[in-house]
Amino acid sequence: MTIKEVSTIIEILAPLPYAEDFDNVGLLVGQYQTEVTGILVAHDALESVVDEAIATNCNLIVSFHPIVFKGIKKFNGTDYVQRVVMKAIKNDIAIYAIHTALDNCIEGVNAAICNALGLNDRQILIPQKNTVKKLITYVPVSKAADLRKALFDNGAGAIGNYDECSFNVQGIGTFNGNEASNPTVGEKGTTQYEDEIQLGITFHKHLESKIIKTLIEEHPYEEVAYEITTLENTNQHIGMGMTGLLDVEMDESTFLSHVKKCLPTGCIRHSALLNKAIKKVAVLGGSGSFAIANAKRSGAQAFITADLKYHDFYQAENDILLVDVGHYESEQFTKTILAEHLTKKIANFAPALAEGKIIISKQNTNPVKYF
Repeated sequence: MTIKEVSTIIEILAPLPYAEDFDNVGLLVGQYQTEVTGILVAHDALESVVDEAIATNCNLIVSFHPIVFKGIKKFNGTDYVQRVVMKAIKNDIAIYAIHTALDNCIEGVNAAICNALGLNDRQILIPQKNTVKKLITYVPVSKAADLRKALFDNGAGAIGNYDECSFNVQGIGTFNGNEASNPTVGEKGTTQYEDEIQLGITFHKHLESKIIKTLIEEHPYEEVAYEITTLENTNQHIGMGMTGLLDVEMDESTFLSHVKKCLPTGCIRHSALLNKAIKKVAVLGGSGSFAIANAKRSGAQAFITADLKYHDFYQAENDILLVDVGHYESEQFTKTILAEHLTKKIANFAPALAEGKIIISKQNTNPVKYF
């Protein structure tokens, strides 16, 4: 199995187009055509993790955080990022990072926090917008059904809980299979087609390259004319953070003890206690100060995240309990999420790789220590 095939499996869970624009995800070091000898799943790709990959004969590190986040102008080993990249290249080890693609995944980082806390009735806290695109093309009537099926077989049309696809005859409107007007002529080889209709079909944006490839391969014309537009939508299945409900409401002190037990951490920082019962909880793994207002608007009585600064706690404004559990601690389940997904999916394609060659790193890469 190649790195490309492994990356395709990872992106079933967390497609890269849903990562945040500022992020650096995907294959950061290595080549897609390389055959995989073993996969080491880590939270951060540090030097100790590369050493572990060498020792366990894993030539692919799947890391949550990207080791390369900003541009590197020199490779002289003067900082930890350069040293990691240099050691990985020297030892033919590839590094793949998933980061905010997994943050935005409905089964990703925030779902794991909700699982640990026992939160039900979950919803995305900040749904991602503009995740649906629409393809418009023209196709001969006799070939429309075949093209439609090929596009549907490759993921187009299924948006939410319904399928969307429209056929329109030029100048008439909805095509019922018996009408045609304004005949035009297209060629592929020596065959000519008339009675061209318009095909409009929606798809999720991460499928765009696959949809275009299918369109070009399956369309009867040698030169295919098409248009792709982005639709305005708010996706309730993709986005940052999550809200959920506790089975039984808790007082604040009991809730904080529950959080510390379920999300093992050396320290919890929180805003002032408000003497309110906690029932609805918002969570956002990693640095989440930007989502405080969203958490308050959601009606949550508590917001669990990390990296809150001094002045961020003022934003509680006697309205919500802000809970900072630590950055690493809020993301501590990512290795398990990735390893379980890889093991399950790869077992269907490469059983030998799935058995004993997908390894969760033993390195604790949390740079924060508690006294």
